[in-house]
Amino acid sequence: MRPGLLRAAACGYRQGQSPAPGTREYFYYIDHRGQLFLDDAKVKNFITCFKDERFLTFFFERLRPNRSGRYEAAFPYLSPCGRERNYVRCEDRPVVFTRLLPPGTTGTTSTTSSATGSTAAPQMLSYCGGGERLAVPFEPPRLALRPENGRLYHPAPARAGGVGLVSSALADEWSQAFEYGAGAGRPPTHFTWRGARYELSHELLALLRGDGGGPAGRGDADGVGGVGRG
Repeated sequence: MRPGLLRAAACGYRQGQSPAPGTREYFYYIDHRGQLFLDDAKVKNFITCFKDERFLTFFFERLRPNRSGRYEAAFPYLSPCGRERNYVRCEDRPVVFTRLLPPGTTGTTSTTSSATGSTAAPQMLSYCGGGERLAVPFEPPRLALRPENGRLYHPAPARAGGVGLVSSALADEWSQAFEYGAGAGRPPTHFTWRGARYELSHELLALLRGDGGGPAGRGDADGVGGVGRG
């Protein structure tokens, strides 16, 4: 039996099952690249993941902790759609930031950033393949490197846990911008972005440690590179 079906059997579900009249249940998985799959898909790669931005936006805008009383341990998140319940598990966090959108991207507004004090339109950080439809303001001072697994995190929508994983590609791209003023083995202290040097707040570390950092927290064993020390 293939791995996806083994997991489905172990969790006691069947895609599209109907536990009550008019209700359907489906089960999904989010990997460390922010790609969304049916949980029991035999192969999980770019070819088999969901890629339609409208669907991804609809799905992730409704994502929230699973408090349904069903499959809460195995699938800690839920994206409800009417009488359809979409249960979600993830390799680390359900929100994975994959792309920094160009300055002035449609949908950005001029606001005062709580982290930087700037009134300029913030650059937007996009997640889970949603382009500008799924994006939050990029806040460099609130980046957080978790020493336990070497992964980088950034604030995410509160409904999805408040913390998102930064993809390994972005983390590698930014690695030389971190300073480690507290010494080896400690989180970085500063981050330089577009000529500005920011002191890192580390506020997200408490959230990550409070919930175990997500279901994974396994670092490079799952193919997620840590942030290099330049």
